[in-house]
Amino acid sequence: MARLLLTVNTPLQRHHSSCSIHNFVSISSSPIAHPSIYSPPPPTRSLLSSNNYGTTKKTRLRRSRVSFLQLFSTKSESIKQELLQVIAPLDRGTDATSEQQQRVDQMARKLEAVNKIKDPLKSDLLNGKWELLPKILRANGKIYQAINVDTLRAQNMETWPFFNQATANLVPLNNKRVAVKFDAFKVFGLIPIKARGSGRGQLEITYLDEELRISRGNEGNLFILRMVDPTYRVPL
Repeated sequence: MARLLLTVNTPLQRHHSSCSIHNFVSISSSPIAHPSIYSPPPPTRSLLSSNNYGTTKKTRLRRSRVSFLQLFSTKSESIKQELLQVIAPLDRGTDATSEQQQRVDQMARKLEAVNKIKDPLKSDLLNGKWELLPKILRANGKIYQAINVDTLRAQNMETWPFFNQATANLVPLNNKRVAVKFDAFKVFGLIPIKARGSGRGQLEITYLDEELRISRGNEGNLFILRMVDPTYRVPL
């Protein structure tokens, strides 16, 4: 447009140029001259607008939480595997030296520190039959303990050679500790004996997941158990 204005010298040229300019303006992109034939593009929203910024911030927070949980889970799994490796050579705790027992206790405390189940007495993961790994009780065979949180019942079972059994009622003292009140015993798995009221104790569940449980008795005894049958039911 500037170049055309500079070349106008005669009235005829001036008239012709005005028409040319008028025609140019009528089809130009100016929204002021002809708004009826022009539709301006919708305004673009900045990536730094408040809504987008809030969404981006929430996404980053979610990713941070997921990363933290993955790291937390990986750490607990690593500690658990190390604990099982320490336990593996021991003959259910009967032949463990004091140094080995101390090492097992240290690893158990590390795993307890990353326990994710804060209310084990309300968790279905507690239900079922557990095998005691390093044990203090004298027996040659395996020892099992079963717990059902819905009925608050527990059962201890020895295998060969005596096959002794004991059942108990559990009384919650807090979200992870119970009082244990034995109500019946079986000698050789056959001869029933009623408890006289002296068979009592306490048990605290300090770590719990789908395959491993750590519990501590009221006298400081450490029990590490592995899940073997989540469907097992304790007799009422």
